[in-house]
Amino acid sequence: MRINIDKIRIVKVVEVVEESPTVHTLIVKDELCESTKPGQFAMVWIPRIDELPMSIMISERDGHAALTIRKHGYSSTVLYNTPVGGMLGLRGPYGNSFNIANRRVLLVGGGTGLVPMLRLSRELARKKNKKSDVTLIIGAKTKREVIFEKLAKRVLKKVKNKVIVATEDGSYGFMGLATDAAVRVMKQNRLDMIYTCGPERMMKNVLELAALHRIPSQASLERLMKCGIGICGSCCLGKYLTCKDGPVMNGNTVLKLPEFGVHARDKSGKMTVTYRCSFLS
Repeated sequence: MRINIDKIRIVKVVEVVEESPTVHTLIVKDELCESTKPGQFAMVWIPRIDELPMSIMISERDGHAALTIRKHGYSSTVLYNTPVGGMLGLRGPYGNSFNIANRRVLLVGGGTGLVPMLRLSRELARKKNKKSDVTLIIGAKTKREVIFEKLAKRVLKKVKNKVIVATEDGSYGFMGLATDAAVRVMKQNRLDMIYTCGPERMMKNVLELAALHRIPSQASLERLMKCGIGICGSCCLGKYLTCKDGPVMNGNTVLKLPEFGVHARDKSGKMTVTYRCSFLS
């Protein structure tokens, strides 16, 4: 029987994993989200609080999916504090997914933007292509905020891989931004595709670097969403709706949107200037 993805499914949190001092992963049993394609998202209902769009994290439990949350605003902090046994609602999965390239690929993830990068990594590893060569860059401000390094290495162990951790303060791994590490990888390797997800400013920088090196790229975009199904228009980015036309979009398409990496929108739809200039300017 086909399940209506638009109908809220009530799920119970069966495990809470502390990834860092500010990031928790909630494990839930949900087969639809467990089988999500890399890049898709779900709408997560926090009873009596709010509904948030979230990328769906992989789980090493069969039949389970996960939600990775960084506490920031009121709603995300309530979700972050959800205990084992807590109840949530799920709709979806929604949106499109990454096109899978089986050769030399670079994945750049920052913060919780690593969530779709880990699901994509698992898909790339499942292909078991002898020519696959996956480099994953994990970006964080400091060592305490590094997440998913060990999991990434387990996920990618069946293919040729390299996991690079970049911390802005140099407390662990490569010292610098994730984009600094990406510059080095692009100079030292021939790449067939670059994937990225994370802070919008970081993604813009990665996409500009990819264009400079004439490497195809895709980004999983994050914008404010209220409905997730293309009705409210709150996630508009230029002429596109992130929930329907994305969240995965071609890098060249994204770079043509003046709003990307420069403006965000608040809940009223008003544009706000929140980002500094681009990496290459």
